[in-house]
Amino acid sequence: MPPPSGPRDPIAGPDTPEPPFPLKLSGEVIKGFGRGSAELGIPTANIPISGLDVGGHSDLASGIYYGWSALTIATPTPTTTIYPMVMSLGYNPYYKNTVRSVEVHIMHDFESDFYGARLSLAILGFIRPEYDYVSKESLIDDIRTDIKVAEKSLEREAYKAVKEDGWLVRGGKEEAES
Repeated sequence: MPPPSGPRDPIAGPDTPEPPFPLKLSGEVIKGFGRGSAELGIPTANIPISGLDVGGHSDLASGIYYGWSALTIATPTPTTTIYPMVMSLGYNPYYKNTVRSVEVHIMHDFESDFYGARLSLAILGFIRPEYDYVSKESLIDDIRTDIKVAEKSLEREAYKAVKEDGWLVRGGKEEAES
């Protein structure tokens, strides 16, 4: 489906996350198609699609989502940092992918790659469905709009509060049994 014409809503979702959100998933950062940074100028961290089985949400609709990401880098001591994110889940129609992928744009500038790190996501809302773009430039423009929508959407108090969620702060780990 082609993207609609006209301006987009600057905020996605209601004032507080509603079911099925928040959704939580995590996985090891793996190599993707290599297009995010190199071709689009918008780096992505990819996690295995099997991560979507977490919490029984393997049937999540393809599209663009937003929320918080916890990146845990294990060297020399494991450190987890929380960042806003926008995520593409699907087939990327512009590229005619035949395999579904999870591609996360962490809204932070990193100095280097972090393959093998653990990425945990608290998905808080849906921005839009996948579209089939007529040009790479229109795809990039829409991704940049998605990033702005995610930023504005996460500024709301109920969404900011999720940034402090214990599961996320612990890098996607449940509380230890005492």
